[in-house]
Amino acid sequence: MSPIFVQRYKFDGQDNHFSQAFPDLCTMRVIITAATNGEWMPSFQKINPLFATNNKKFSVGFHESGIGLLASSVSLMKMFVQETPTLIIQVGICGSFDKKIPLGKVFAVKDDFAGDIGVMENKVWKDLFDLKFDKPNDAPYEKKSLPNPWLKQYNVLNLPTKKAVTINTISTDKNKIELYSGRYKASLESMEGAALHYMGRDLNIPFIQIRAVSNYVGERNKAKWKMKEAIYNLNEILLHYLDALHKMSQHA
Repeated sequence: MSPIFVQRYKFDGQDNHFSQAFPDLCTMRVIITAATNGEWMPSFQKINPLFATNNKKFSVGFHESGIGLLASSVSLMKMFVQETPTLIIQVGICGSFDKKIPLGKVFAVKDDFAGDIGVMENKVWKDLFDLKFDKPNDAPYEKKSLPNPWLKQYNVLNLPTKKAVTINTISTDKNKIELYSGRYKASLESMEGAALHYMGRDLNIPFIQIRAVSNYVGERNKAKWKMKEAIYNLNEILLHYLDALHKMSQHA
């Protein structure tokens, strides 16, 4: 197994992770995570060899979290305990609520939230905050959402930013689509993003979520999707991002 690959539920077992020594004296360890390895595989195959070892000042690992909030939450936590990364980069495809956004476009997510935790009562949707289970600014929330406080620091390519919603069931219902895009002002939809934002904010772990639009939300005819283009664009951006991040780390 490659030393830069971190398995989903079983880690590579190496003893030379920087986090096991003095992390404040060591340099940048970056973990790229996605729901499926196909979303980062082109970057894995083309990555700069200088980044592909834990003995360098700047090293990169790859992690597959699994699909959905549950799998990604548990897997991300296991990865963090093992790796203690300097930065987590979550990449993946996503749907767009906004049909003015061209398919294949890549964004950094500025804000995310779990969209389907709550109850439908008398045909009215009530989330955790409506139900008074959480207050709008109870940690790690901020104004009922999960913004990325490290976005300005780590959006080193100045990618355009959008707000996203994370769901467990892909949206096809017109009312749900209007809820997410209207009430919550989300432009993008994924099944894992809020897990990263929640964990990163709660544990003070720097992160950035980068998504490429593969389809419009509600469109289930995959002949109308642009999966290949989205994954290609995503990985081209990711490779450029790693180069820019490496240069930034050398001048830190």
